[in-house]
Amino acid sequence: MNDEITATVGHQLYSFDGRILEIFGNHPKRFHIRHMRLSVTGPDRKGRWIVEIDAVGTRVTMPYTAVEWEAPGLAALLEAVQAAIAQLAE
Repeated sequence: MNDEITATVGHQLYSFDGRILEIFGNHPKRFHIRHMRLSVTGPDRKGRWIVEIDAVGTRVTMPYTAVEWEAPGLAALLEAVQAAIAQLAE
């Protein structure tokens, strides 16, 4: 993957370049795919989604409403991250 994928949800900008997931906002974060696990669950009965990132020394849980989840590019970005992580495991 050579192209950067971005998505904006509220005040956060997500960027993935094939190796590094960056989340810019009040508390910026960077995760390398070799050192993270990503899980996406949802929707629950109220339409909410939960994204969890487990990385060395940290765990980030991000809940999204149904409206936030529909932000252009968010689901595709997270799918690309999951695919990159899975490719490393092969």
